[in-house]
Amino acid sequence: MPSSTTPPTPRHLLAVWNPSYDADALDAHVSPLLGLAREFREGHREEDDVYVWWGKLRSPYRQEPLPHLPQILALDDSLQGDDAEEHQLYLTDYRSLYVAHLAEVRVEDVRGDDDEVPHVPAYYAELGHPADCWFRLWDIRRLVLDDTPAVIDQLRQLRNARYHGQRVSLYGGMVDLPLLVSREDEARWFDERTRAQLTEGRHWVEFDAERAGAGEMQRELRENRFGATLWMNLDPGARAFIATAERLFRDHRTDAAFDLSTVIVNFAKAVEVQVNALLRVALADADRSLRLRNVDGRTVDLLADGPWTLGDLGHAITADHERRDWLRQQLQHGQWFTGSLPAIIEELRVVRNDAAHGKATDRGRVGQLRDHLIGVGCKGSLLELAMVRAS
Repeated sequence: MPSSTTPPTPRHLLAVWNPSYDADALDAHVSPLLGLAREFREGHREEDDVYVWWGKLRSPYRQEPLPHLPQILALDDSLQGDDAEEHQLYLTDYRSLYVAHLAEVRVEDVRGDDDEVPHVPAYYAELGHPADCWFRLWDIRRLVLDDTPAVIDQLRQLRNARYHGQRVSLYGGMVDLPLLVSREDEARWFDERTRAQLTEGRHWVEFDAERAGAGEMQRELRENRFGATLWMNLDPGARAFIATAERLFRDHRTDAAFDLSTVIVNFAKAVEVQVNALLRVALADADRSLRLRNVDGRTVDLLADGPWTLGDLGHAITADHERRDWLRQQLQHGQWFTGSLPAIIEELRVVRNDAAHGKATDRGRVGQLRDHLIGVGCKGSLLELAMVRAS
């Protein structure tokens, strides 16, 4: 049956790699991209030269072309121009989920181009299979690691354009891959301002490489602390920062030589990600006057000019009573969001800023703040934040 709502125009794709015979597919692409990103960081490459090709290989048992190959290739037209909107290629093996920043779609085989050799994983030459088309990827970001229920939930945010706009399910409609998909929320995973704020300008592939063990901690927090519903209410970026903070704390709480300020930095970034996301949703239909505020003598738009830091977020919630009332009405659990959250944001901001300016971070205070956030001996502030949703 067709969907009861008309989904947005599809400009994203979903591909699957099969770990039973293609276990190294993701690593084969991440490794060269990571190397190219580091060379850029060291000044040896231009940023436009940081990319990798992902080939849609054709099964040896299928001789005919993909039935929707023209629609896939047509995406390349909408990728051109400085004002082109973000296109994404989702990649999954059903246990993990990644999203890549799509730069180009090409039908010509890139393996024969000497200029592309550093950007084409060697394993394509080893496999030798023909390809239907190739996708040039600027960056690859991890959304879910080794957690099938979380992958299922994330894929439900996608709608399959060739399956009557139905939500993507692992158990139906996964034919003629890659799927042409859309997102109702039009999430931008590779926004440059967000990346600058959260990763200090590094590529997401570099950022994720530094966070070993976060997947297992995410699963543990979902199962034993937040519960599936509240955990999935959080933005994937927020979940990653919370898991990193909690893993660092558990691993080093008894190590007096370890600087626990990194725990607070990651918790602070988790709150920034989630509150920015909630403000975007809550203010989407607000009058422009509710979105404007003064920052250092200039007028900014809370919806268009973010993302915002902790200090900005606290002020955005509390400074204008009409905006505060609007947020309270637009959000489930809005009373807590507008009443209790600003004080929590301020405490996080003070501790995070002390650490950023080289001040010693009291380990006891870090532990106490972590307990209040995660919910040790109390109802955690992050659990409360996960209860806030659009009405």
